[in-house]
Amino acid sequence: MKIQDARRLDFEVDKLTNSIENILTGETFETEIVRLHVEDVRLLKHSKWQFNWRTELKNEKREVYALVTKENPFILHGIMSIEDLGDHFFLHLIESASFNKGHTKLYAGVAPNLVAFACKKSFERGYGGHLAFVAKSALMEHYEKSLGAKRLYGNRMFLDQAAAYPLVCSYFKDFNDA
Repeated sequence: MKIQDARRLDFEVDKLTNSIENILTGETFETEIVRLHVEDVRLLKHSKWQFNWRTELKNEKREVYALVTKENPFILHGIMSIEDLGDHFFLHLIESASFNKGHTKLYAGVAPNLVAFACKKSFERGYGGHLAFVAKSALMEHYEKSLGAKRLYGNRMFLDQAAAYPLVCSYFKDFNDA
């Protein structure tokens, strides 16, 4: 993939939690990450999305996953698109639902939960948790501080095993990379 073809991501790592957390009450909810397929497009209608997830679902090289709560698996809190590049995963898109953005958001921890899952998949495939993405320039330092991401070149960043492992362990308590 050419770097100029990649979108620069601007997801917010608001809080590292072990789930998602209600901003007002502090209550946490157990989450699941579910794979979405083209036939799941109807689930996208429940929230306004910035990206065209229908296009992502049609791309056979990419895997699209949604974050839901166990209590209500039909409300998507966030979505991401990743691709297995043979030695690492590439995060193409990631987005929190409109009700989880900005000053009026309802839940914290959505984006890091999805990033942790992508790193977990990388460990499971034997890639050491490596995950790459292209960041907006203004957020590169934010990703370094919040996720432990490192700069590769230009706006391309990555999480290595040292950054990915504690992130995965915080969201997936039963994780074992052996």
